[in-house]
Amino acid sequence: MNIPWSEWGEEINEELIKIRRAFHQYPELGYEERKTAERIAVLLKELGLEVETNVAKTGVVALLRGKEPGKTIAIRADMDALPLQEESKKSYRSKVEGKMHACGHDAHITYGIGAAKLLKKYQSHIKGNVKFIFQPAEESVGGAKPMIEEGVLENPKVDAILGGHVWPDTPSGSIEVLNGPVMASTGQIYLEIHGKGGHAARPHENIDPIMIAQEILQRLQTLTSRRIDPLESLVISICSFQSGETYNVMPEKAVLKGTFRTLNNKLRVEIPGKIENIVENITKHYGAAYTLEVTHLYPATINHEGFTDFAKASAEELLGKENVIQGNKPSMAGEDFAFYLEKVPGTFLRIGNYNAEKNLIFNLHNPHFDIDEAQIGRVAALYAKIAMDFLNR
Repeated sequence: MNIPWSEWGEEINEELIKIRRAFHQYPELGYEERKTAERIAVLLKELGLEVETNVAKTGVVALLRGKEPGKTIAIRADMDALPLQEESKKSYRSKVEGKMHACGHDAHITYGIGAAKLLKKYQSHIKGNVKFIFQPAEESVGGAKPMIEEGVLENPKVDAILGGHVWPDTPSGSIEVLNGPVMASTGQIYLEIHGKGGHAARPHENIDPIMIAQEILQRLQTLTSRRIDPLESLVISICSFQSGETYNVMPEKAVLKGTFRTLNNKLRVEIPGKIENIVENITKHYGAAYTLEVTHLYPATINHEGFTDFAKASAEELLGKENVIQGNKPSMAGEDFAFYLEKVPGTFLRIGNYNAEKNLIFNLHNPHFDIDEAQIGRVAALYAKIAMDFLNR
C-alpha cells in the first residue's frame, strides 16, 4: 500500500506545533511530569488508543492494535525538562521560572503523538501493534529502567524499539543514523580524602588532603592516556573540587566529584576498580584515608545493526537518500534509551536541528535552545513509516 506519509505529516504539522508549544510553555522536571502526562493521556485517549498512566510514577504507555495480530514495535519519547531559565523572547517561551525544555523533549513527545495520529488513520492496514512509551526522568535518575521493570516491554511483548533525539550538529531536515555505539555509558565519582588538619606553617605535622586530591586528579588522567587502549573511548572529568575555608589552615578533608564515560560496556565495568586502585595507592602513601563511591548510571547506547539498517532504508524512501546521513561519530553524552536496547533490537536516531537562517545554532542544554518546528510533522511521519514498514514486512 502506497501511503502518502509526507503529505499527512505536512497536513498535521500546524496542529503538532500547537501541541509542542503547549508542552514547551509548561515544563516539568523528572518524576514531576504530572500535567505533561495528563495532557499526553488525553490526546492519546481521544485517538482511541488503550492508555495506561502512572507507569513508573509519571510515565504513560499507549497501545494501538492493528487489524491483524503480529509483532509489536515501540516508539519511545522522554518527557522531562531541565532546571534552566529560558532566555528566549518567543511567545511560547517557558512560563515556569527556572525550568525549560532545553533538550528537545517537548519535541520528542510531539513526534510520538504525531506518529500515533498518522498510524491511527491506517489502523486497519496494520498487522501487529504499536506501543507508545512516554518516559519520565531521562535527564536525572533515568526513567527507562523503572519503566522496563514495570513491564512496558511486555503485554504484548515488544519486538523492536525506535527512539530519537533532536541533534544540533545535524542539518535540519536530515536524519543521522549510526550502527553500533551512538551514546556513551555514564557514571559518577564521589571521593572524600580524609587527611589531618593543622596550621599552614607546619605542613610536616599535617596530612594535606588538597595535595593528595590534586595528585589523584592528575593520576586519573593516566587511565585514559597510559592504561587504556588508545583506540577505546574513555572520558574522566572531575568537575568539583572542594576543600578548606581560609588561607592559613590546612583542612581535614577534600571532596572531588566527577563523571566517567565510555562507549565500551566491558570497560565500563572495569573502570571503578581502576579508579579505586589509584586512590588507594596514593592515599596510603601519604597516610590518609578515603571514602569512594563510583556509581554506574546508564550503559552505552548501542544501536542494533539489522534494525538500524532497516530504519535507514525506510528513512531514505521517505526523505530521500540525500537527507539520510550515515553517522560514524558517537557522542560521549549519555542516554537511558540504552536500557531498552539491552532488551530488544532497536535504533536511536539523530534528528537534524541545525539551521543558521532560523538561528537554530544553539546546543542542547542551552537557555536559547529551540527546535525547527517545520520538521515536526516530517519526523512524526518518519516514525509512523518505520513502524508500519517493520510490522508489515
